[in-house]
Amino acid sequence: MRMARADDRLGVLLQGMGAVSSTVIAGVLAARKGRGRPVGALSQFGRMPGQGDRPRINEAVDLTALEGLVFGGWDIFGGDLFDACEHAKVLNSRDIDAIAPELKGIRPMPGAFDPDYVKRLNGTHVKQGTRRELAQALRADIRGFMAANDLRRCVLINASSTEIYQEPADVHQTVEAFEAGLDADDHRISPAMLYAYAAIMEGVPYANGTPSLAADIPALRILARAKGVPTAGKDFKTGQTLVKTVLSPMFKARALGLRGWFSTNILGNRDGEVLDEPDNFKAKEMTKLSVLDSTLEPEVFPELYGDLYHKVRINYYPPRGDAKEGWDNIDFFGWMDYPMQLKVDFLCRDSILAAPIVLDLALMLDLAARGGHADVQSWLSFYWKSPLTPDGEVPVHDLFQQQDLLYAALGAMARSTARLEVA
Repeated sequence: MRMARADDRLGVLLQGMGAVSSTVIAGVLAARKGRGRPVGALSQFGRMPGQGDRPRINEAVDLTALEGLVFGGWDIFGGDLFDACEHAKVLNSRDIDAIAPELKGIRPMPGAFDPDYVKRLNGTHVKQGTRRELAQALRADIRGFMAANDLRRCVLINASSTEIYQEPADVHQTVEAFEAGLDADDHRISPAMLYAYAAIMEGVPYANGTPSLAADIPALRILARAKGVPTAGKDFKTGQTLVKTVLSPMFKARALGLRGWFSTNILGNRDGEVLDEPDNFKAKEMTKLSVLDSTLEPEVFPELYGDLYHKVRINYYPPRGDAKEGWDNIDFFGWMDYPMQLKVDFLCRDSILAAPIVLDLALMLDLAARGGHADVQSWLSFYWKSPLTPDGEVPVHDLFQQQDLLYAALGAMARSTARLEVA
């Protein structure tokens, strides 16, 4: 299939314009002025694999330039993006003051909100109405944003707070059941699902950066295929889980056994506050716990990994703000079953690590859409704690295997881009 050109601007809509989103937007605005570099974004610094001359990814495939990105979105708190940056306290005053006029010009639209899904937050800038009315309002917002900015292409990324843990129910199984649930104002349809539905119905690629149940429910998977919309998720792989997907393949590669892996975090931003609620933490816990089983294959190597005890904790600690600390204690064993330990103390900045992921996903999902791809884009597993896959496909968690999938897909799209240039 021939790749369509990225010959126009791209809209980037964000569900939740707090710490992560404001950091992404501020970073892109700063980069345009030469005041900061988007380090960590493969789309800007990564190079294609191979020998000899290795072009940058954004030279090999036709990605929208930073100058062509137009930002908008929703938030349940008022103000503008300058206010959001000041509240998040991720970036210093010098950096946000330099782009203050641009930040103040971006004001989030009222968000779709249900306090039962995020109990620690009290939204003050929210839409009112039934779930059907909220879904229609979100669709109207997407159309209005694109019309106001004269855009032909757009992506939507969920960068909001984690919702409570939820298992798919009957209302989530088919498009017909989901539509009936909207009409009945069914409480089991969450805000995250409303945004995903609105994006898919408007033909807008969608990515879920949270553990919340959203476009991965069967009804929206079916709808995305029918509408020809690419989706991806879920839960940005930023800190501790990133380290796990590097270290766990090391143990497996050396046939070293594991007895226990204890992970704890302290985090003081809004995400940490939300995750202090047990029902919200459970959703995050499920994505964090899924990594090791997939990577280590205990069913194949029971004598090495069959009895692994894996524990994950997140603790809200306001003094740290966005500067998260992830601490891992790993009990492993080697020759003659002699015990050993590895300890990791990862002091990172959560939003600084998430921002390049958001940028890459926006550009690459748009690339997928222009290439005619629909449904789950498993080649983007590199970016997720809990990668979604097409039906029947097993998720890959090993970071280096994920990297191979990413570059293989980009290589195929680069060849499509080359054919486009020849044409």
